[in-house]
Amino acid sequence: MELHIKKELSIQISLSGFSFCILNRTTSEIEFLERTDFKSKLNPESVLDQLKIAISKNPQLTDSFDTILVLFQNELSNLVPEYFFEEKNAADYLKFSNKIMHTDFISYDKIEANNSINVFVPYMNINNYLFELYGEFEYRHASTVYIEQILKDADDPESDKLYINVASSQFELAVVSGSKLQLFNTYEYFTKEDFIYFILFTMEQLKLNPEKVLIKISGEIVKDDDFYQMLYTYIRHVEFYEPPSRFTHKNADIGLLHQHSIILNSFN
Repeated sequence: MELHIKKELSIQISLSGFSFCILNRTTSEIEFLERTDFKSKLNPESVLDQLKIAISKNPQLTDSFDTILVLFQNELSNLVPEYFFEEKNAADYLKFSNKIMHTDFISYDKIEANNSINVFVPYMNINNYLFELYGEFEYRHASTVYIEQILKDADDPESDKLYINVASSQFELAVVSGSKLQLFNTYEYFTKEDFIYFILFTMEQLKLNPEKVLIKISGEIVKDDDFYQMLYTYIRHVEFYEPPSRFTHKNADIGLLHQHSIILNSFN
């Protein structure tokens, strides 16, 4: 009997780019990992056009997969304590902090780690295309995976940690005290000065000491670039946050793992 090779696909999508990752679950090996960054922020229709081109150029993305997970990375999300959440009011949890249309489809994830609900807006034009291509699949908000990831990492009950995941036009920022999430937000930025302003303002409001707090960074940031240097100018303790090494990597030139932290942690 021929052995069934179990493969899983994760796709991370934002208006600034997208990533694909294929995991061979049978061998615990990442067989494909690729990220595409746009020169500027696009609209969902243009992202779909680019997505179709990328899939057509990579035949391995049209293989048969046992599971498919799509992650939407945008600012159109909000955390709600599970105790207060009511599905019929899902849009209300977003409309005061985000600009949403009455035609927007609202979805939500449950975050078991802190008993919260992550309410968000997926890009339904992309969902419809992927359903035509693959059939049924699961989709979540990228921040759900990120929050679950950092709460697993937070194992020191005496310390405060600040996590930053950087994309080309926005970044996610989370503050964890001990093992509890104190704050999560997404900030849009245009310059390195914007970037550091939001971080220092958050620390000031939460009375976090730049000399003591540990900042763990991931995403589109590398040592010695302008954003890293700006961060290191004001913060004493900065380190890159890489996903746990649960899988081997087929390609030796896979790059810096912290740049793919969310999608690599999307596999259960």
